[in-house]
Amino acid sequence: MPSLLLLAGDGIGPEVMAETERVIGTLNKHGANFELSHGLVGGIAAVEEGAPVSDATMEKARATDAILFGAVGGPEFDHFSYDMRPEAGLLRLRKTFDLFANIRPAICYPALADASSLKRDVIEGLDIVILRELTGGVYFGEPKTIEDLGNGQKRAIDTQVYDTFEIDRIARAAFDLARARRGKVTSMEKRNVMKTGVLWREVVDQAHAAAGEGVSLDHMLADAGAMQLVRDPKQFDVIVCDNLFGDMLSDIAAQLTGSLGMLPSASLGAVDERTGRRRALYEPVHGSAPDIAGKGQANPIAMIASLGMALQYSFAMPDAAKALDDAIAATLADGIFTGDIAYGAPSVSTTEMANAIIERFEARL
Repeated sequence: MPSLLLLAGDGIGPEVMAETERVIGTLNKHGANFELSHGLVGGIAAVEEGAPVSDATMEKARATDAILFGAVGGPEFDHFSYDMRPEAGLLRLRKTFDLFANIRPAICYPALADASSLKRDVIEGLDIVILRELTGGVYFGEPKTIEDLGNGQKRAIDTQVYDTFEIDRIARAAFDLARARRGKVTSMEKRNVMKTGVLWREVVDQAHAAAGEGVSLDHMLADAGAMQLVRDPKQFDVIVCDNLFGDMLSDIAAQLTGSLGMLPSASLGAVDERTGRRRALYEPVHGSAPDIAGKGQANPIAMIASLGMALQYSFAMPDAAKALDDAIAATLADGIFTGDIAYGAPSVSTTEMANAIIERFEARL
């Protein structure tokens, strides 16, 4: 029986997760038989369980096939210590399960071409993927500290570190992904000012020579890549980059499509040799949106689409994944929008959007 651990988190996380759980219920009505468990993560976990993700929740994560993750954070947690910050729960999950490959698609649905800040001809038909290395780099490098230098002065230190194997495996993942798409990879780094960028390019080139058959490879400085993403985004297919640049560039790509509330992501680990299972966590790109939390205004599409990615990558259910994506597209084509993508048109609530998607999804199963 396939299993999912649902970690709703903070802010709008519980709202969009509740709607996604209804989608899972629809799948179960049609024989999917998903077994669900639940846990706390983020600020709510820190308050109620004394840690942004508890050991008990980590054990649940070890026992499940995949994790669905909502969002963490909010102003009420800003005073928490560094180790207790809500984001630490997500980082622990990523690091513990070595979820090194973060897949973030940026797709412009036809009905939302005018919702982007870019012109329709620049954005219409956009379908790119940013592959972000997720367990190395400056977010995890040591030393990471703030030193007191005396005389009212302090020094903050974050360390950018990459080993060859970390770069090699994300590069090979990019080539595998591109082979199933349009066969083009663009690697982005800052080799002009960063030694990790120099090594990044060297290892990506070596990986391409060894495992990049059928895939073209280009290199681009990450700052130039950010500019090109808003100038001509459709020139790209798969973009591969480190943890820091991937964090920034994927948010740019997400906003191109009209709203951060639209886009899902998958964080994948290596295949476990003992179980044959690939650790995986699926989450929307958007944050906890505390300004609209509890108001029924959140867009559930990114969370629902994250389930779609789980169907594809963790559960070998491509037909159901396509049916869900088609249901989302059909809902938008019918002019059903939440407030973040309505742009003057009538808008619906979180639950009403989910109702429309579920209706169209069930018709396709």
